Amino acid sequence: MQLRYSFRLYPSAGQCTALARAFGCVRVVYNDALRARETARSEGMPFPKTGDLSKQLITEAKNTPERAWLGEVSAVVLQQSLRDLDTAYRNFFDGLKGKRPRMGAPRYKSKRDTRQSVRFTANARWSVTPGGKLRLPKIGDVKVKWSRTLPSVPSTVTVVKDSAGRYFASFVVETGREEVLPEVAPEVGIDLGLGHFVVLSDGTKIDSPRFWRRAEKRLKKAQRSLSRKEKGSKNQNKARLKVARAHAKAADARREFHHQLSTRLTRENQAVAVEDLAVKGLARTRLAKSVHDAGWSAFVSMLEYKAARYGRTFVKIGRFEPTSQVCSRCGRKDGPKPLNVRVWTCGACGAVLDRDINAAVNVAKAAGLAVTACGAQVRPGLLPAPRREAGTHPTPQPSTAR
Repeated sequence: MQLRYSFRLYPSAGQCTALARAFGCVRVVYNDALRARETARSEGMPFPKTGDLSKQLITEAKNTPERAWLGEVSAVVLQQSLRDLDTAYRNFFDGLKGKRPRMGAPRYKSKRDTRQSVRFTANARWSVTPGGKLRLPKIGDVKVKWSRTLPSVPSTVTVVKDSAGRYFASFVVETGREEVLPEVAPEVGIDLGLGHFVVLSDGTKIDSPRFWRRAEKRLKKAQRSLSRKEKGSKNQNKARLKVARAHAKAADARREFHHQLSTRLTRENQAVAVEDLAVKGLARTRLAKSVHDAGWSAFVSMLEYKAARYGRTFVKIGRFEPTSQVCSRCGRKDGPKPLNVRVWTCGACGAVLDRDINAAVNVAKAAGLAVTACGAQVRPGLLPAPRREAGTHPTPQPSTAR
């Protein structure tokens, strides 16, 4: 399995300038290659190959006055920009063929993009110094905040500058089966929601932290200040950074919450089942802000890869499974219910069901897990007494107790 590890970088002023130069050169080569292929397509010419583009746009371009500054950065990052363009075209064509979800055609990069990156492969001879710094060609030794150790030696490193002006080093490493956890008994179904972020089939409810909602007031103030700044001014850029940092703070807190919860569920349960939610459809409703704030897709993705990493079972059931309409006790389908109905009574067995816990139990059952309705916190409702038991008997009945 391939995993990505990110660490915060703290480059000096000179290193920031060198990284900005690398970002710019990568962007120019990418745009030149995209322009060459678009021109060939419009003129009916053959699709230019990556090797020909590399020779024309990198090797020969360095000898021209217009592109001589391409020699100031490592040639490896320029080659990687051409490979990124190949990947963008491949994904676009695979989407047209139905091999993957559709995505747009490659677009030109702008120097005003707030997120930029460059990638160094082993050919660039980057390394980690004995002092713990990251040595990058033509940039120098950059200070790194190592929060954990890498499970294996990475072959590439990507330096990323995000919208908030922070720098990160991203490593992709290979991991084996040595992290498989010992088997445990519990198997759990998960119902994702907005009021409670996670409801488990054993009755556990975990509230949604609502990170974006809690930061909404601060974000409104920062965005209002940004809208009042003169376009293109330094004050506008400062205000933009404040907005980006506020968004980044909420996103980081949400990601940390997802990681902690997904790790806990994976470690404590042998099998985990979730429902495949139509997040894109829900994001077009009046609940859009809350849906985006919850981040269901990111959480489910973490559950999936951590289950594979630790030797657990992960099951995703279909989105059309009527988990909220079926009684987990007797199996009767009671029909759809509005969102304000949180507790309902089964018309067949009389069980009083919590909507979310009942759905979590049904998710687990649909996934084939060994979960019963015993953990669903259902209780029998008030049923009418049989006719022979109604009222008070006029004469005492013989006792059957032994």
